[in-house]
Amino acid sequence: MRTIHLHSLENPTAFKEQLLSWADQFREVVYLDSNAYHQNHSSYDMVLAVEAFTAIKTDYHNAFEDLNQYQQQTKDWLFGYLSYDLKNDTEDLYSKNHDGLHFPDLFFFQPKKLFLLKGNQLELHYLRMCDDEIEEDLETIAQQAVFLQPKVGIDIQQRISKNNYIDKVGVMLEHIQRGDIYEANFCMEFYAENVSIEPVDVYKRINAISEPPFAVYFKNNTHYLMCASPERYIKREGNEVISQPIKGTAKRFEEEALDEQSKKDLFENQKERSENIMIVDLVRNDLSRTAVKGSVEVEELCGIYTFKQVHQMISTITSQVEHNTSPVAILQTTFPMGSMTGAPKISAMQIIEQLEESKRGLYSGAVGYITPEGNFDFNVVIRSVLYNKENKYLSFSVGSAITFLSEPEKEYEECLLKAKAMFEVLR
Repeated sequence: MRTIHLHSLENPTAFKEQLLSWADQFREVVYLDSNAYHQNHSSYDMVLAVEAFTAIKTDYHNAFEDLNQYQQQTKDWLFGYLSYDLKNDTEDLYSKNHDGLHFPDLFFFQPKKLFLLKGNQLELHYLRMCDDEIEEDLETIAQQAVFLQPKVGIDIQQRISKNNYIDKVGVMLEHIQRGDIYEANFCMEFYAENVSIEPVDVYKRINAISEPPFAVYFKNNTHYLMCASPERYIKREGNEVISQPIKGTAKRFEEEALDEQSKKDLFENQKERSENIMIVDLVRNDLSRTAVKGSVEVEELCGIYTFKQVHQMISTITSQVEHNTSPVAILQTTFPMGSMTGAPKISAMQIIEQLEESKRGLYSGAVGYITPEGNFDFNVVIRSVLYNKENKYLSFSVGSAITFLSEPEKEYEECLLKAKAMFEVLR
């Protein structure tokens, strides 16, 4: 049982900054920020969970079943992540590529302290054992100094060279021409070794540059994620399930006329639209596995949304599920998300594994929460920096969807466009 306290905040933005600085003292942290970007289906402006009361950490073997048992036992708020390599649990797949980060494949925790912000209304949930800490914590949060450390330039290396990337996209196009796949998301890693960073500072910088609706600061002891994701993977609210895949990217321009033209060009681009529609079909199929018969619908097809760095093409697919459908069953039957795999899904994942040179790990996985009622909300881990403080390894990856119409040079340029914010923050 949790104690709930309500507070009205005079300055929610300042409070969020102070709250994050305070939270970093804990071993486990999940901080989710919508940056006041109120898309449809938004529940909170900010969510923070800290300090594990219980936790689950595992590799991919029987990971979803273990998570299901943990969720059924706790029936409480759970925060954590699903790494991309949980594909090896749902399908007969494997991952043998280079891994410099060494994150567990799955990690969730039941927090002792939880903060939920909507508008200027702050809701606090504390386990009863921590109830006497509430007022002291609020005082400490209010006193937090908010400033950024000086930037330190980091020497970033590229796992796949430009020429090698173009060759690999050529191989993927051969698979498409043979009919092995229709589309696949191909990613490459940028990394730095033996580096020391202040993760909260990196998160604040990357969030300020992008201000996305699914930003995340995650910490599990020495593992960190600093995420500026614009994409929702999946959400459940009651009997409704919502997925919002992104496929289609265009650059922003300072001149308004050029920026509007860029949006128009994206909307009319047949390659980008075909990418998006293929993934919509894949998501419809995934959702149908747990949906009430005939309830899967496309709420919006190929909508254009504008963010600080880029324009994106986003579709929204919904379904209805029975009230007793397990939240983990919905996650298991839709993971990994279609926007980061391809179609057909299993064939795409097999080819991705052969051509990529880094284990994706948490990149292109998902971070989010499950509520005591079995509702949930998860993002897609893209536009993100990952860091292992223990071995001082830093990594970020970017990718693009390869289809029959793809031009390798342009796909490479799209990857660099997506990497722009990370380069700006780290260099």
